[in-house]
Amino acid sequence: MEKEDKFDYESIKKKTLEQLRSGKSLFGKDGAFAPLLKDILEAAMEGELEGHLDEEERAGGNRKNGKTSKKLKTADGTIDLETPRDRAASFEPQIVKKRETILAESLEPRIIGMYGHGMSLRDIAAHIKDTYDTDISAATLSAITDKVIPLVKEWQNRPLEPLYCIVWLDAMYYKVKDEGKIVNRCVYNVLGINTEGRKDLLGMYVSESEGANFWLGVLSNLQQRGVEDILIACIDNLKGFSEAIASIYPKTEVQSCVVHQIRNSIKYVASKDQKPFMADLKPVYQAASKDEAERQLQELEAKWGKKYPVVIDSWHRNWEKLSTYFKYSPAIRKLIYTTNTIEGFHRQIRKVTKTKGAFTSDMALLKLIYLATLNIQKKWTQPLQNWSLTVSQLSIIFGSRLKLQI
Repeated sequence: MEKEDKFDYESIKKKTLEQLRSGKSLFGKDGAFAPLLKDILEAAMEGELEGHLDEEERAGGNRKNGKTSKKLKTADGTIDLETPRDRAASFEPQIVKKRETILAESLEPRIIGMYGHGMSLRDIAAHIKDTYDTDISAATLSAITDKVIPLVKEWQNRPLEPLYCIVWLDAMYYKVKDEGKIVNRCVYNVLGINTEGRKDLLGMYVSESEGANFWLGVLSNLQQRGVEDILIACIDNLKGFSEAIASIYPKTEVQSCVVHQIRNSIKYVASKDQKPFMADLKPVYQAASKDEAERQLQELEAKWGKKYPVVIDSWHRNWEKLSTYFKYSPAIRKLIYTTNTIEGFHRQIRKVTKTKGAFTSDMALLKLIYLATLNIQKKWTQPLQNWSLTVSQLSIIFGSRLKLQI
């Protein structure tokens, strides 16, 4: 008996044209393409079974043994799929694997993409239902996003380049659930510019709090992954931070964030004095040279030193780290005198994470930041503006340390 043709092309064609004219989706439960996908998948699995039942299998008595039914969730909706079986139960279909209930190539990348843009599992489930007429549980969605975990770990341990011209180091803070309690977590990020002027997030680490000791571990990890030298490191004013850098990269120039120093200073100045104090402070950090800046700092001390000795003393104590940028050209100064570059990256991450209350675990936090970073990095394809001039100036300043790399 001749096998009935399963594909009713005329019916599919007619339905497709009707749905196109009406503006309805061709996908989903009632879409014209849904039955076509079902037939294609079933035909492919029949072909796989035929290939499996070679002469050796048949000689051993293995034969076709009917079919089993299961529901498969796809971007074209949920379909009832007939999977062929063999008597020996040795057949392992590859198009749609046993126990697979979601067509990975179809839905999983979309689910992970939505998760990476900050959508909650509940919102993703609702979107999948509305768009593809497919129900997916929160547990299933969580299992799908967990497939990112090996990629996160691989990314965290990937080899790095031997030299980075400028590196910014800063931290963000989040809430995470830990054994039933909501606790604070600190995410340490290291953003670097390589010799070609391209940005890259070199590392992402989670700890209970920010501290120089943990940063020491971060820097050691960078070294283990291949970073031999850093020309300039831009940091906040965390105590012991510059010493931690010097212990791993003794030749690195350290620049403390001037903006952080200004913010910390103004907190200890009375509100009525803040405006005139800032007017006198501006010539210090905007000076044309270090000598001029030091002269302006002396004038600032003469005027305000007795009233605000703690503030002035802080500038003196941190001066060497705060004044590193004066030795460079205006273009380089603009890049390094603050941690604005990495803070801008943090702002982009927070746009994605802002809807989250407390993350369910440290890895849930890392998963989302990793996926958000991948989206952000899509824009990091070009070197920084005027990088050819900047790297030439750095090459003159740092000599063979940079010349060996370009």
